Amino acid sequence: MNPAGTAPSSPAPAATAPKSAPSSPRGPGRRGSLGPVGLVLAGGVSVQFGGALAVSLMPRAGALGVVTLRLVVAAGVLLLVCRPRLRGHSRADWGTVVVFGITMAAMNGLFYQAVDRIPLGLAVTMEVLGPLALSVLASRRVVNLVWAGLALAGVFLLGGGGFGDLNTAGVAFALSAGAMWAAYIVFSARTGRRFPQADGLALAMGVAALLFMPLGIAESGTKLLVPTTLGLGAGVAMLSSVLPYTLELLALRRLPASTFAILMSLEPALAATAGFLVLGQSLTTTQAVAIALVIAASMGAVRTQTRRAAPLAQPEA
Repeated sequence: MNPAGTAPSSPAPAATAPKSAPSSPRGPGRRGSLGPVGLVLAGGVSVQFGGALAVSLMPRAGALGVVTLRLVVAAGVLLLVCRPRLRGHSRADWGTVVVFGITMAAMNGLFYQAVDRIPLGLAVTMEVLGPLALSVLASRRVVNLVWAGLALAGVFLLGGGGFGDLNTAGVAFALSAGAMWAAYIVFSARTGRRFPQADGLALAMGVAALLFMPLGIAESGTKLLVPTTLGLGAGVAMLSSVLPYTLELLALRRLPASTFAILMSLEPALAATAGFLVLGQSLTTTQAVAIALVIAASMGAVRTQTRRAAPLAQPEA
């Protein structure tokens, strides 16, 4: 089995496309690529609006408290809906789930520590450097390096060309969250291949919730039990964890990690939109240009993947 992070040319898209509609040589490639892309984009919209809601919740529950609510509620929902089997899995399966859970806990904890110190849009901008680095390291095609470079230019432009005036700890937390995000991509793909449906995700979310619960209780205590806080926390969990993680896990079964990682460069644009609509944050001209660069890079990655999938599907049509 090829790990997602080391095999961007995974045969998964080509293998699933012919089976969906073997009578059409061009249709399979489009469905095999644009379907997963739509899942990724929908997950990105959900997670960024959930992030904006989380920022508004932090004065009530604290950064660690918000993460705890998010993970615990998400774990409860996923475990209840999926009801994953606990038997019949190998030691390697369980190892993958545990590492995936640790990765999710670290990614969430580090990111919310970042947005507690620096603006949401800039935190997401720096966090997305992790997936971008993964796309460069995982790519075996020169064109993907071009799209990654264009997206990287947009990311730095969105950050105003530098981050020297920002809180140092906030920057460090955001960059560390980006590293965990890259690891999340790898282990989400591995978990999706080892477990049916979203079973592995539900188990990993349970691991993440158990790991983070003591931290949230230590910081926020009984504040977490206030009804309004619980309700808002449940909203954050659904928007930021349940929906996007499920959609991304399903997408990674059919989408190479390199293309997925470049699509993640859309996150700053989505965060800026959520910040404007939910938090009243406006965009400057420079930020708008940066968003355009990031979107152009993502569109290029999508077109590259679509053109690649169609020819691979033709021999079995």
